[in-house]
Amino acid sequence: MQKKVIINTLGCSKNRVDSEHLARHIEAAGHGVWLEQEFSAHTQVDILILNTCGFIQDAKEESIESIFAGVEAKKRGSVRQIFVFGCLSQRYAQTLAVEIPEVDGFFGANDPQAVLRALGIKWQADLATERLLSTPAHYAYLKISEGCDRHCTYCAIPLIRGPHISTPQETLVREAELLAAKGVRELILVAQDTTFYGMDLYRQRRLASLMERLGQIDGIEWIRLHYAYPAAFPQDVLELMAHHPKICAYLDIPLQHISDKVLTAMRRSIDEAQTRRLVEQIRKLVPDICLRTTMMVGHPGEDKRAFEHLLSFVAEARFERLGAFTYSEEEGTFAALHYKDSILQKVKQERYHRLMELQSGISLAYNQSRTGQKERVLIDRIAEGRLTGRTQLESPEVDGEVHIDLPPDTKAGKEMIGTFQEVEIRRASAYDLYGIAYLCLLD
Repeated sequence: MQKKVIINTLGCSKNRVDSEHLARHIEAAGHGVWLEQEFSAHTQVDILILNTCGFIQDAKEESIESIFAGVEAKKRGSVRQIFVFGCLSQRYAQTLAVEIPEVDGFFGANDPQAVLRALGIKWQADLATERLLSTPAHYAYLKISEGCDRHCTYCAIPLIRGPHISTPQETLVREAELLAAKGVRELILVAQDTTFYGMDLYRQRRLASLMERLGQIDGIEWIRLHYAYPAAFPQDVLELMAHHPKICAYLDIPLQHISDKVLTAMRRSIDEAQTRRLVEQIRKLVPDICLRTTMMVGHPGEDKRAFEHLLSFVAEARFERLGAFTYSEEEGTFAALHYKDSILQKVKQERYHRLMELQSGISLAYNQSRTGQKERVLIDRIAEGRLTGRTQLESPEVDGEVHIDLPPDTKAGKEMIGTFQEVEIRRASAYDLYGIAYLCLLD
């Protein structure tokens, strides 16, 4: 009997990929499956599957709230069964099962086959590279490895996801070819540590060669790199980025801090001098690059002087994109076991807001420098007659967007979604750009 299944994903894009693979197996078994669909009092669904996040406290709280919302829907009779997997479930399955008995099954992050077994569905190896997309049809995340061999003191990911395991290059190329055949134009490479790709399989870093192979696939126009660990960064990736027409001049590289004292406490395997040289090298080899980074404030050992030093570095480095989060003590991590979380939450929040206020000015100046330029924009959606998309310098979900007006007497059609348009940037805000399209379809 066909069942209606909803899969909702919390947390990062890597979780999203896991959900998309799971959805394809459920579809192949003859069931109806919907990704990221809200359920209300009027929604009738046989099975609700929640893919949870357990990275930091805020993410864990959001996941638990979603589980309770599912339980309420089950009590109303809108949902018959609830299954939970992902990072939160990986860490706390036994506790959650006791505290929330209304859930029909808790499963770990690394065993999607267990979820399928609970649904009475057999895992099919020949579907391993197939997915149902929860993103718009023209872009997709490609998870190139699982787990992490790093031992950053604040991070629970190695405890949850286990050691680094690269996906074989041929498997990734096949998955990307299938995505391209379905209309995907942009691939966003993700992993817990993308720059470590290949070390376990090939005894050397193979990220650049993988990107080059992906760039040979017909239909793929943009390849974007996320989650690049800064220590021992592979220079061949930058060299490829500098000359390959399909590799976006964009790099997401979480630096976390600049103070040697804090970096040592974090066990980041890189110091201030090395960080500064790396940023200089990146900008030298790829002059037009958009650098996105992440910083943490309030880590044990970050005194006032270290934080002020971080602000000075950000003001000097002028990252085009920067996100930040406050330290939260995660049980089982080195920091939780050996450090005292002595910085008040109020102080952490004050530091966060000061950092983001500084970055807002930097982002505004950067966006304003682009006014008057014509840029190639990939259209993501249409609303109220206006196009919205991104250049190669904006990644979906985490960066700003380009909002585009059409010439007079021109109407936007759905066929424009997923196309490239030539856009003149007319004005800018701190995070978004505004322009006018020339309505030229670009390859």
